[in-house]
Amino acid sequence: MTSKKKAKRVRKHGWNYPRAGLGPVRRWMPSWRFILGTFFTSIALGLGAFVGLYVAIDVPEPDDFALAQATDVYYADGSQKLGTFAEADRKSMELTQISPYVQHAVIASEDRRFYENNGIDPKGILRALWNNIQGQPTQGGSTLTQQYAERYYTGQNSSLTGKVREAILAIKIDREQSKDQILNSYLNTIYFGRGAYGIESAAQKYFGVSAQDITLGQAAVLAAVIPAPSAWDPAVDPDTAKVKFDRVLRRMVEDEWITQEEADATQFPETLDPATSQSDLSGTKGYLLQEVRQELVRDAGFTEEQIDRGGYTITTTIDPVKQQAAVDAVNGLPEDRPDNNQIGLMSVDPATGETVAMYGGRDFGVRQRNSATQDRAQAGSVFKIFGIAAAMKAGIPPYQTYASPSPYTLPGTDITFNNFANIGYGQLSLRDMAAYSVNTGFIQLNEKIGPSATAKMAVDLGLPKDLVGLDNNVGNILGSAAPTAKEMARALATLANGGKRLHAVHIVREVKDSNGNVIYRGNTASEQVISTEVATLTSHVLQGGIASYGTAAKLSVLHRDIAAKTGTSTGPRSAWVATFTPDLVTVVDMYQVGEDGSEEELTPFGGIKLISGSSWPTQVALDYLQVAFEGMDKVKFPDAQKIIDRKYPRPKPVEEEKEEEKAPVEEEVPAPVPAPAPAPVEPPSSDVEGQQPGPQVPGDDGGVPAPQPPGQENQ
Repeated sequence: MTSKKKAKRVRKHGWNYPRAGLGPVRRWMPSWRFILGTFFTSIALGLGAFVGLYVAIDVPEPDDFALAQATDVYYADGSQKLGTFAEADRKSMELTQISPYVQHAVIASEDRRFYENNGIDPKGILRALWNNIQGQPTQGGSTLTQQYAERYYTGQNSSLTGKVREAILAIKIDREQSKDQILNSYLNTIYFGRGAYGIESAAQKYFGVSAQDITLGQAAVLAAVIPAPSAWDPAVDPDTAKVKFDRVLRRMVEDEWITQEEADATQFPETLDPATSQSDLSGTKGYLLQEVRQELVRDAGFTEEQIDRGGYTITTTIDPVKQQAAVDAVNGLPEDRPDNNQIGLMSVDPATGETVAMYGGRDFGVRQRNSATQDRAQAGSVFKIFGIAAAMKAGIPPYQTYASPSPYTLPGTDITFNNFANIGYGQLSLRDMAAYSVNTGFIQLNEKIGPSATAKMAVDLGLPKDLVGLDNNVGNILGSAAPTAKEMARALATLANGGKRLHAVHIVREVKDSNGNVIYRGNTASEQVISTEVATLTSHVLQGGIASYGTAAKLSVLHRDIAAKTGTSTGPRSAWVATFTPDLVTVVDMYQVGEDGSEEELTPFGGIKLISGSSWPTQVALDYLQVAFEGMDKVKFPDAQKIIDRKYPRPKPVEEEKEEEKAPVEEEVPAPVPAPAPAPVEPPSSDVEGQQPGPQVPGDDGGVPAPQPPGQENQ
């Protein structure tokens, strides 16, 4: 007996596994002590591990992608949206700026016990673990706080360790942040489909409204799509979307966020077409947005990443009415305009350098080169502007006359220049020379002042020093240089602004950060580079361009003080019109790009046999300016006659020639190429698309006036 009792005590207090003294099956079955011991040990180890992880895991810095906010770009009025820059289309809002309907709909749909739980849902966690064990993706069950932790801190991760870490973070976040903070951050980060991250972007993409203006029905739709935004989008699966919509409303009634009457009265709302709600760079707006981006990177020191993720609010200088007028003016050209015919239009406030309108091309999605700011075209007779300004600086009176024979041979050389159709003129004043756009008179003027003075004046007024084709050849006054429309607009702004050269022509008025602080303003500064007198006299001479016999005569219907000069290069390969008033500079150029990217001759269209600056470019300028000038005061240039009378007194002529008696210009056409030509124009740098001028001389765009007796300047 003693030995048996001793044996039992050994079995009772020892490891006793396999269990001695039992049958072949039962001896391998664990005792209740073993089961309980293992169970409590596992719990203790699990709790210990959880506590250890809870202590070890800190709430990290937010995920970079979660912090990224879209940058919104607006027209100059600050209310009409031009477009968006975004890596993730997101715009953060304060909770007070978000419709309560949205807040309640999301809580009812995603986490009905949000205000009661501590950040986790044990049932949801177990379901996620079970799915993971079975090799299936985790589905549902996460609280709103867990979803927020996933999107804001950890990034998407459905692994076992990822879910455990997410749960711990959710508990910590729930302890460290208020429920309103969590809900606010959740609504600003959750993905709603259509490329929209956050409720503000979603409201805009689905309904075209702000988050603060969302209705009950719209809120129910947005809450309904959260679990599967791509699949449950009403535009993709309207039937499923309606089922989920009803589910959200039903839950809102059950949770007493709304009444049954409100739910019954709520109709399924109509959503925007996803194709039209997407923000992209297609169409003419793309050129504006790209110019905004380039200016911020080039002039303001922003990085591409900052622009796409900074949540800035950018107000541009673009006037929406003028911009639409520019687009309409180009679109109003005849339908047979060749597809490879390019037009650039720049319209600038000369006092500030603000770009009020810009046409850079038909569709940025098709062609990414901006015809107004990147592409270059030979200026032709527009370049005579700089010779006139240099002459005014040199003290040559505006009424100075030059005989304009054709041909004209440079003294001591065999280099010959011609006027259009080889028509010779008598004595013409500078103003009439500009109006008729004769060549030989301006060549003589350039001989007198020196071609280097013309080139220097072009640079002083604002053209780049390294401008393609800019040289000291006597023929430079006929426009061998190839500027962009933007560069030409800056130079003309100096004349319109009384001799003050803008530091920059810009398209960004100001940039605000996500807190509303202004962090950048466009450069509106200028510096005096020529005297006000020189600018005034030059503008006076150029006003002859809109006289009844001038190459820009059609602009006279605007009934304003307008200085204008047209230009057409040999071929013709390019055609220009450059206009300015004291408060608006507008430049239009036209050129054509071949299949290989090289410049080619302009193909006639619209019933005109030969494209010139006075034809379609001037028509585009006229159509644009008729709208652009609406609501603008008629500002006059300073009185040039007072300067002329003071500086260049002369006897009053016995008989003044009347403007209306002069022969009108029927059509502006380029002059023949002089033979032999002056020094060839060097091909432009490799970064200039479609501009490969050969050894040509830019032609004149003078009209076909009948020869006339010498006349005095019309004053």
